[in-house]
Amino acid sequence: MNGLALSQSCELSLLGCTDGGAPFSAKAPQVCGVRVQLEMQALWRQFDQLGTEMIVTKSGRRMFPTFQVRISGMDPSAEYVLLMDFIPVDDKRYRYAFHSSSWLVAGRADVAAPSRMHFHPDSPAPGAQWMKQTVSFDTLKLTNNLLDDNGHMILNSMHRYQPRFHVVYVDPAPNSHLNAYKNFCSFSFLETRFMAVTAYQNHRITQLKIASNPFAKGFRTTDPQAWEGTGSSLAVSCPPDGSTEPLSTKPREQGRSKSSTRQKSSSSVLLQECELPHHKQVSVELTMESKDGSGLVTPAHFLHIPVYWDCAGSSQ
Repeated sequence: MNGLALSQSCELSLLGCTDGGAPFSAKAPQVCGVRVQLEMQALWRQFDQLGTEMIVTKSGRRMFPTFQVRISGMDPSAEYVLLMDFIPVDDKRYRYAFHSSSWLVAGRADVAAPSRMHFHPDSPAPGAQWMKQTVSFDTLKLTNNLLDDNGHMILNSMHRYQPRFHVVYVDPAPNSHLNAYKNFCSFSFLETRFMAVTAYQNHRITQLKIASNPFAKGFRTTDPQAWEGTGSSLAVSCPPDGSTEPLSTKPREQGRSKSSTRQKSSSSVLLQECELPHHKQVSVELTMESKDGSGLVTPAHFLHIPVYWDCAGSSQ
């Protein structure tokens, strides 16, 4: 396939991708032909080359780039649920070395945060609906709050994660739970791996996010030298992510409310690293966000999804 070819890693491999996992040919016909293409792949690769960082906050922060995919090969009349989760890439905690502009291992990983799954708010829906347009997870938020009750994805700061995308066929058969392992497939893209942080560490990531995020135009500089190399840094410690609220540092027209002005100096945009308490309980949850914005968290016993990334996908 071409450069936009998909990574179809592990087919979710609920029974394990390498040891006794069900072969993809054993999957239900409604999912065995599903193909997924990552949108904005070139941008994801630019971030990946620098070492992608994603902000996590107590209240939850959207991802940028936003995880978006194009799907083909579904049964147009069958119903599907689309969901995402995030699994640790390894069992290490990292720190950023500014003198060498690189990430270094700082020790063993913290106790894993409660593992959740985020349902696309339009789920379930017919295959025809999913395939007719880009599927975007723009409502997904990342948090470092272990006690979060808003359905956000809970991650540990300074740990690396791999997003996974899952397609689940809604089998109408009364005994569908007996064949649950056949009714889904999973896709992961190596270029979407990222480091969870509470403040951007690599200034090049800061610059690239400002340059490529349409909602960050107010943070851009008119000096072309500021975007090249390490000669100058931006006076912004935390640019916006995939928020739907445009931010601007330009002066507003006279007569507008001062509250609408979002201009802040670098000293007022500082974010500090938070040390999280160890969490003893490790659980897997499914987070369904309904179309009215409410959240529902239910145990994911019927999926038995592995919580560690034991099968490397690629998009070569």
